[in-house]
Amino acid sequence: MTPILPIEDDKALTRAADMLRGGGLVAFPTETVYGLGALAESEGPVARIFEAKGRPRFNPLIVHLPDRAALDRYVVVPQEAERLAAAFWPGALTLVLPRKAGAPLSLLASAGLPTVAVRIPGHARSRALLRAVDGPVAAPSANRSGRLSPVEAAHVEASLGGAVDLILDGGRCDIGLESTIVDMSGPRPTLLRPGGVAAEEIEALLAAPLRAHDGDAAGKSAPKAPGMLASHYAPGLPIRLAARAAREGEAFIGFADINPPDTFASLSAAGDLREAAANLFPLLHRADDPARFTGIAVAPVPETGLGRAINDRLRRAAAPRD
Repeated sequence: MTPILPIEDDKALTRAADMLRGGGLVAFPTETVYGLGALAESEGPVARIFEAKGRPRFNPLIVHLPDRAALDRYVVVPQEAERLAAAFWPGALTLVLPRKAGAPLSLLASAGLPTVAVRIPGHARSRALLRAVDGPVAAPSANRSGRLSPVEAAHVEASLGGAVDLILDGGRCDIGLESTIVDMSGPRPTLLRPGGVAAEEIEALLAAPLRAHDGDAAGKSAPKAPGMLASHYAPGLPIRLAARAAREGEAFIGFADINPPDTFASLSAAGDLREAAANLFPLLHRADDPARFTGIAVAPVPETGLGRAINDRLRRAAAPRD
């Protein structure tokens, strides 16, 4: 059984840092979701991430760093990226940046691309772990590839079990949705994945709209960042979207004023998108119970602010699966 230790315990954090430096796999909380961390400097530890998750190797990882000063060793940071970093880091924003020549990073972590997805997490104890490691840590979500994202330590244990050397428990993640990913390596900033920072906030800072990603949404070509495959974030049960009532056998997840009497739970009865984002994966984990339900129906959520990220996750969760 995988040890689960509190991230607030300094001895547990030191033990986790030692494991990561020694090539181990450590799951740890961030403000977005729990990440499955491995030292990103060499291929062996990174390969263990792909093996543990059952993740296709063409799907790149996010490299986590403790602070802005650590960035310059690995990537080139354009001026507009500096503005986003100053405004939103530490936080739920990932930037895709040109890889610096000779950067001591595993090529597998970036799927062989000339770019690297990087983030400085907003979770203070996670940054303390990264400082203790004193090296880049690749950390996708700590779950089986394509399945529901983990926002509690128990979700990690249930999904990955003994494939992880250590789980650091920091309670439920505050935001509960993965980071927003913006590609800053080309001529125009491009939104690759909506997430914990609303696209509208980024566009307001840049005083320009983000370019929409026009790649292969079906996932037939290699993605430039995580979370871009058509089917992702999925429970075991099928999901029906924009529902206003449950069909026979379904667990109904409501939102705002759409909460019929047989509602299983509500993302937010008050219509609060931040509350809905934090509740999304916990409720999907609870509803994904084939002993009780045959499917999951979810009420419509507005396509604004964090609602854009919520709907992105729901659409991918409901997409046809291979």
